[in-house]
Formats: sequence, C-alpha cells, structure tokens
Amino acid sequence: MNANTNARLVLDEKAIEAAKRGLDEGAVTPSYGPWREDIVRLLNDALATELVCILRYKRHYFTAHGLASPNVAEEFLEHANAEAGHADRIAERIVQLGGEPDFSPDSLSRRSHADYDASSDLKAMIRANLVAERVAVETYRQMINLIADKDPTTRRLLEDVLNDEEEHADDMRDLLDE
Repeated sequence: MNANTNARLVLDEKAIEAAKRGLDEGAVTPSYGPWREDIVRLLNDALATELVCILRYKRHYFTAHGLASPNVAEEFLEHANAEAGHADRIAERIVQLGGEPDFSPDSLSRRSHADYDASSDLKAMIRANLVAERVAVETYRQMINLIADKDPTTRRLLEDVLNDEEEHADDMRDLLDE
C-alpha cells in the first residue's frame, strides 16, 4: 500500500493565522514566500515586452502600404490593442503583488524579450511580428513553468496571455502565407 494513501488534505492553520496580520499587504499573504520579488521582476519584463509590441504593431499599422495593406494594417491594430490589454492586466497584477509596474521608456527595449521593428516592407513587418509573437510564446511558457504553483493567480493570467499570443502567431503566419 502506498504511504500517500493515508495522507490527508489539511489546511495550514499557522498560515491562516498569519494572513490575519500584515493587512497593508493586501492580497499578498506570507504563503507567497520568497518568490514575490522574482515574480514581479518577471512580470515587469513581460510588461516591457508588451509595451514594445504595442509600439511595433502601432508603427506597422500606420506605415503599412500596398494592395494587401488595409487588411494587414487592421490586423496590426487589433494586435496592438490586445497587447495593450495584456500590459494593463500585467501592470495590475504587479500592483496586486505589492510591486511597482515599470513603464520607464528608458529601459523598455533593454527589458523587452521582443524587438522593436521599423521595417517598411509589408512582408518584413509581418515576419517581424511573427518572430516577436513566437518569442512571447516561448517566454510566457517559460514563465508559467517557473512560477508553477508558487503563484496560481499569476500563472492563470500568463496562461490567458499565452493563449492570445499563440493566436497572434497563427494570425501572422497566415498573413505571411497569403
């Protein structure tokens, strides 16, 4: 018989008592452990990535030219708006964790996982956006694995964003194939 068969699921009463103190911490209870600062740092890098993606998509939206450009430009704008929603959700989570969202333009490109792109050719724009979406997919996957059960709320947020980024990558691949 497996030793875990007799194990019981029991709440940690000491952690529950500790949650009654430190009210100025809001939702951040002691069970967040030593990971909170690392998670805030990861989220700030993700925030920088989303902000750079907004800027890249917006530039591409306004500068796309050619026969296919109206439809492609609309896709760029749709993605820019989705990335803005991701940035807002990530910034909100940083604040919930007691951190400060870093919107500093001076460090955005250094902290971003994705690159800004100033291409003028429509196919090059699409390709740059596909690369950025693939980078986002990879970094969000890694963040989800790193966070695992350390912060289920942040993990779920990142899983939602990852789903959107995968759809964006598929959209860019489809545009590239046209």
